[in-house]
Amino acid sequence: MKNLLSAVFLVSLLLTACSKKETPGFAAEQNVKIHYDTAAVDSFSAGATSIDIVRQIRMSSQKYQDSIKQAEKLQKEEQKLKEELERENKKKLEEGKKKTETDKKQKTADSPPTNGVKPQ
Repeated sequence: MKNLLSAVFLVSLLLTACSKKETPGFAAEQNVKIHYDTAAVDSFSAGATSIDIVRQIRMSSQKYQDSIKQAEKLQKEEQKLKEELERENKKKLEEGKKKTETDKKQKTADSPPTNGVKPQ
């Protein structure tokens, strides 16, 4: 009986030790997310661009767009200021012309009429 039990034990031990164990195969690899560091369809093509470079391009293009908007705002403000200055200058010129015209009228009204005779 002891020999039979020890023989069964050794056979079961050999069977478990020598049996093939299933290793995680293709199914386990599908769960892994594949991360590419390029944005092009073919990462080996001449136009392949790194993700970091694409991000920098996007950021710089956003900065570029912001700077364009800022420049447009500055130009509009400068145009408004120039127009205001031109209006003020026109008003000053018109006021100056009116003053000179009124001064001329007053001088002609204040001076006595001369009938071709010089006063002595």
